[in-house]
Amino acid sequence: MNQPIGVLDSGAGGLTVVKELTRQLPNEKIIYIGDTARCPYGPRSVDEVRAFTWQLVHFLLKKDVKMIVIACNTATAVVLDEIQAALDIPVMGVIDPGARATRMMTQNGKIGVLGTLGTIKSKAYEEALKAIDHTIEIYPLSCPKFVPLVESNEFNSEIASKVVEETLQPLKKEPIDSVILGCTHYPLLAPLIKNVLGKEVAIISSGDETAREVSAILGFQRKLATKANPSHEFYTTGSPALFRVLVTEWLSIHEPLVMKASIEKFPIASL
Repeated sequence: MNQPIGVLDSGAGGLTVVKELTRQLPNEKIIYIGDTARCPYGPRSVDEVRAFTWQLVHFLLKKDVKMIVIACNTATAVVLDEIQAALDIPVMGVIDPGARATRMMTQNGKIGVLGTLGTIKSKAYEEALKAIDHTIEIYPLSCPKFVPLVESNEFNSEIASKVVEETLQPLKKEPIDSVILGCTHYPLLAPLIKNVLGKEVAIISSGDETAREVSAILGFQRKLATKANPSHEFYTTGSPALFRVLVTEWLSIHEPLVMKASIEKFPIASL
């Protein structure tokens, strides 16, 4: 019951999901691992994403987590089904929750999807949205420069503003009324995205809906934590110093416990 929830991501973007989890489920202990040394996953091959994600999963399993949230859209698209089938604990991604939230928001059924190259090429959001409503029209856009802006903590800079403006030009011509932030890094850029696309376009992040579904699953299984004031743990395969800055600023946690993760010794699932 009081076991932690494991959250994994290609880098720091999954902290946007953690923010919602800690807001909606304040008694739950979170163990987070961000693979910042190999971020971003978007441009990588399917085999690499699969192998890296399994390494992060094994790392979290060693921490005796009761549930795993794959807070990386690229990893969700590539390997979620396989991991769900292999483990006996709940495993969820962020694509289906994001798709459901967007379907509830759109008025004209014309939806933009912003994502990494890997997520856009997978057509995972297109499939998820079409499964809900086959009449939906989808306008996908790969945004390869967004993740590095967030990982370097430059998402409020003038450079970020210019990059977002240039990247979103193709979508400004389309009749969309909502946009899915198909990468958990992108909510940090939401104000800039909103500024470019206009106030009439709804910006949807999967974090809130993902946290709701985590709560529902754990509640159904009677595994919701009862201990107050949990001590969260954050691991990174990159620089703990930089990651500590991101955790402190994004989550408003004073002196967070941030550690270097060594994942090489954890096995990859048999290929």
